[in-house]
Amino acid sequence: VREKRPMLSNTVGGLSGPSIRPLALRLTWQCAQAVDIPVVGIGGISTTRDALEFLLAGATAVQVGTANFYDPCAAPKIIDGLEAHCRQVGISDIKELIGALETREGQFFYE
Repeated sequence: VREKRPMLSNTVGGLSGPSIRPLALRLTWQCAQAVDIPVVGIGGISTTRDALEFLLAGATAVQVGTANFYDPCAAPKIIDGLEAHCRQVGISDIKELIGALETREGQFFYE
């Protein structure tokens, strides 16, 4: 206030992390439905379940961002979790999960 300048170098802040995950997941699903190119799921991914939800919604890859700030091992944990999930459900190729979300009447319903 005293300097009459913003505290952040880009003037305004942003929103990231788990709080944006529901919106990011919906938008990932909508994008994956609309295009025939790979879609990267980004926004609030911090657990294996989060990554699985984005893959099921149609993401061909996911990005782990904010979670790395509070857990530097977040990405390796998610990778290990994805491998364990695939083994547990008998999936030999993770690509089988991409876009495998079953919806009612083409609608995306978020739990």
